[in-house]
Amino acid sequence: MPRFTPPPGAVDAHCHVFGPAAAFPVSAKAKYLPADAGPDMLFALRDRLGFTRNVIVQASCHGSDNRAMLDAIARSGGTARGVAVVDPAISDAELAALHAGGVRGVRFNFLKRLVDDAPKDKFLDIARRIQPLGWHVVIYFEADILDDLRPFLAAIPTLIVIDHMGRPDVAQGPAGPDMQALRGLMDARPDIWIKVTCPDRLDPKGPPWDDFVHSVRPLVESYPDRVLWGTDWPHPNMQDAVADDGALVDVIPRIAPTAELQHRLLVTNPMALYWPESGR
Repeated sequence: MPRFTPPPGAVDAHCHVFGPAAAFPVSAKAKYLPADAGPDMLFALRDRLGFTRNVIVQASCHGSDNRAMLDAIARSGGTARGVAVVDPAISDAELAALHAGGVRGVRFNFLKRLVDDAPKDKFLDIARRIQPLGWHVVIYFEADILDDLRPFLAAIPTLIVIDHMGRPDVAQGPAGPDMQALRGLMDARPDIWIKVTCPDRLDPKGPPWDDFVHSVRPLVESYPDRVLWGTDWPHPNMQDAVADDGALVDVIPRIAPTAELQHRLLVTNPMALYWPESGR
């Protein structure tokens, strides 16, 4: 159990579901084979950690088959929304069906170890087509390709959310080149948001992830209306020991040290993006 108690209505804005494989098998192109991690497990963890809602992000191993994610949303009783991965040939009717199923964004993955192809021209076409739905684009990349991605990012017409801050080297500190490049991107475009997530992935020194906290807290304080947080449960494709989710939750007050910042990070911001109809 975490020591930190999230504010009422808190949202875990980055998590995944896998399978069950008997009903929702992984893609033939999957780079890793996760164990079953279905909605019952996810919602039990959510309740244990003190959260109220989830944003379920389609992971690469399921490809563009979003059925496991949609099934979890349907089972959530309105407490989950989704970010899909779609085939560039998807029809407008299929996009509308995803929207009705609770999807509010589409994810573009540029990690070569996870995907074989990332066609920027087709991604831009998708971004233009989802704009009328009010969706946003979620982008996953590593810091060393940010400069190459700048023209692509500039051409996206929707709000952008960057997964895990673009995987910066947090050991460089808040004044390091990776963090400064990210800040420059956010300063140039006010509709770019970031997920201040995954100390277990980004801080090689391990718990209590001091380098992560040192580098990320200034981002939360500088861009309080454009940050999201999530567990990344069940921590797919981690090569080493998986972090305890309670320990990850306890990082929140270290990167968002005031009640106001915590509420924006965990309630105000994700609700505005994924449940705008709530008026919060």
